[in-house]
Amino acid sequence: MNKKSAIRKLHRPTYGDFIIATVILLLALTCILPFMHVISISLSADAPVMARQVNLWPIGFNFDAYLTVFRDGQMVSSMFYTVRMTVIFTAIGMVVTICAAYPLSIRNLKGRTLIAFVFMFTMLFGAGLIPNFVLFNNLGLLNTMWVLILPPAFAPFNILLMRTYFQSNIPETLYEAADLDGCSRIRMLVSIVLPLSKPILATVALFFAVGRWNTFDDARFFITSRSLMPLQLMLANMALPANFEAIAFNEPAHMLPTPEVLRSATVMFATIPIVMVYPFVQKYFVKGVMIGAVKG
Repeated sequence: MNKKSAIRKLHRPTYGDFIIATVILLLALTCILPFMHVISISLSADAPVMARQVNLWPIGFNFDAYLTVFRDGQMVSSMFYTVRMTVIFTAIGMVVTICAAYPLSIRNLKGRTLIAFVFMFTMLFGAGLIPNFVLFNNLGLLNTMWVLILPPAFAPFNILLMRTYFQSNIPETLYEAADLDGCSRIRMLVSIVLPLSKPILATVALFFAVGRWNTFDDARFFITSRSLMPLQLMLANMALPANFEAIAFNEPAHMLPTPEVLRSATVMFATIPIVMVYPFVQKYFVKGVMIGAVKG
């Protein structure tokens, strides 16, 4: 058997390949089809939606529900508030994560194993909701934006993930050469470590941003002021039938789209911004999540 025949045989699809491809396709469809269904409802006329005729393609195509959401202003205001909160949280979270992960990646740091254990311990055990509520109340954080920013900015998983990347991908010889040139640890971080760590930086930043953009539980427990509710909590209030009727829109009731169409439009309103961000960090994100999967 010559080399070309061996290569063709090696790349020939097998039954196992078809089974794996089928499973992946089915899993992808479970994510894509509901998304398409929600988009179709949000762009359809009221009558087909009420008659349950809309599946994966809009009927009576229009943007009335989106125009209602924009004209009302509640969701728009909540979105800008959530964007501001997400940007501030991601910036603070990245600073905290880098400042914790970089020292832990230095091999001659005394006690780094104990420190890493303490960080990991907080991933397994927590005080609980009521002690956290009492603590935040005593600190004056309840009903402020900072209750959604400062406590979760310390993320042990992201710290350990970034530390692992620093240890695996930054050669020790670079530290030694920089040390011989008289570089300080801060200069090493800024000039050597961070420029070589774009994949993990993009990955952790995406984790932070998506996590805060989708925040719901902590906002539900610690925020009662409507003006401070993030987008997902506002969306949850609109999605519940009991709360939807209590939400006041600026337009007369007879001019509003049906509740199901409005809910679908608000879901897309909350989803599209974070979906638009992903393509710009995709290549770094894929590299970041493959940490430790391939050696060399």
